[in-house]
Amino acid sequence: MPKYLFITGGVVSSLGKGVASASIGRLLEARGLKITLQKMDPYINVDPGTMNPYQHGEVYVTDDGTETDLDLGHYERFTSVVTGRDNNVTTGKIYEAVIRKEREGAYLGSTVQVVPHITNEIKEALRRVSRGRSVDVVICEVGGTVGDIESLPFLEAIRQFKLEAGRGNAINIHLTLIPYLRAAGELKTKPTQHSVGKLREIGLQPEILLCRTEKPLSNKLKEKIALFCNVEEGAVIEARDVRDIYEIPIVFHTQGLDDLIIKFLELKVERGHDLKAWQEQVVRPALSPAHGPVKIAVVGKYIELQDAYKSIYEAIRHGGIANDCAVEIKRVESERLEAKEPAALLAQVDGILVPGGFGGRGIEGKIKAARFAREQGIPYFGICLGMQVAVIEFARNVAGLAKANSTEFEIGTPQPVISLLAQQRKVKVMGASMRLGAQPCQLRKGTLAHEAYRESKVQERHRHRYEFNGHYQQTFAKAGMVVSGYLPGRRLAEIVEVTGHPWFLGCQFHPELKSKPDRPHPLFRAFIGASLARAQKSGVRPEPLAASL
Repeated sequence: MPKYLFITGGVVSSLGKGVASASIGRLLEARGLKITLQKMDPYINVDPGTMNPYQHGEVYVTDDGTETDLDLGHYERFTSVVTGRDNNVTTGKIYEAVIRKEREGAYLGSTVQVVPHITNEIKEALRRVSRGRSVDVVICEVGGTVGDIESLPFLEAIRQFKLEAGRGNAINIHLTLIPYLRAAGELKTKPTQHSVGKLREIGLQPEILLCRTEKPLSNKLKEKIALFCNVEEGAVIEARDVRDIYEIPIVFHTQGLDDLIIKFLELKVERGHDLKAWQEQVVRPALSPAHGPVKIAVVGKYIELQDAYKSIYEAIRHGGIANDCAVEIKRVESERLEAKEPAALLAQVDGILVPGGFGGRGIEGKIKAARFAREQGIPYFGICLGMQVAVIEFARNVAGLAKANSTEFEIGTPQPVISLLAQQRKVKVMGASMRLGAQPCQLRKGTLAHEAYRESKVQERHRHRYEFNGHYQQTFAKAGMVVSGYLPGRRLAEIVEVTGHPWFLGCQFHPELKSKPDRPHPLFRAFIGASLARAQKSGVRPEPLAASL
């Protein structure tokens, strides 16, 4: 049986439980331990696939096609863990499983209740995530904040699980806030005391506290927190704000967090920490890049929310790390671009990226961005919908298909260059008509894609419904847009490129989902490399860009 490490949060949301969990995973892997991570989300949706990005942020897709919480992206970026269906548990999934069993008669006529039936199902999910794998430690993050009514069944299940597992087999790390009151010039521990008190009322005593703070914690303050929260003084860990999130594993290690976890879980570890490669390959180029800055415009319709394109922004940064250059991201609202000349918002940038999405809002602005990049020789990277708008733009303005569109935006378009496949058109269940998860892509030699990957066949993750219409492939090829990657067997277009352009590529899949800071995705590495070349060629740098528009 593996050991279990539960991570909870208190006082306020958005303290960074996901990054903390991922950083702890990195620390334990650096000590030679095999880990997996799991996220428990209290919402009643079965998964976030149909949720608005403004409410929940991006949907992260795993190799097996599961639509999951964005924190699984943190887990995969920081560690070697490959997540899947069992790594994300929601209230919706738990209740769905329990109700299905009740309808099948699995409970033999019992009255089905939160305790024990719901809590037993949660505990089974905890065991299932490591079943069939060689795992030393399961790191389980509980979403929400202690005290929220929807989190109670998960916390009760964890209380039972810790009791059943026994001393040394399961511990709780609680992430909490130490606010700084500027008027008083003091850090305040009372919110943390109340948060831990609420956790203890539920029956959970944390072994370790991670204290999120913007100011250093004095030894005297740590003593006070330890005394009132009933933890060892050495188990009060400062989680201070850092310049870059990839510093966090090193910050935690310098305070001995990995040693504490190993002690409390009674783990046998043969080797010491090994974070040298992380420091040299990730942290150093992230904090002190040799080149840049390279200015990248991300043109989307969920720009207001940082988490809506979380993996995109991180993958762009990974491309910067790979090229040892600083990257500045200019967030451009696609609807604003519809009402302006593209040069007003995009003239200063070195590269343009249009990410995925659904629906017609802001589409013409994205099409304008693709045209501006193509005509001005600016490196362009279109991802999923970003590829589709590039196809529409090229069809209208180069290939002679003036009325070209996607059937997603114009059902009766006479020139459907993007459309549903025939077998998808009768599907009515939301999500059932989508291509989801990892699928193969065959690359054509002598193309930008093949040059970036340096391989002939790759696996990439998908989350989309509409496809490039193969009937128009020859028309596009004659005009200068070629298919450089395709799905073997079905010959569906996976990657398109514009010939004679410095770097113009669109892909139907989501490469950002497989990018890591120490293993940047080849397409992001190549895109940022091309953008850096443009920036260096231009010589004179423009004024710094606004963070977003």
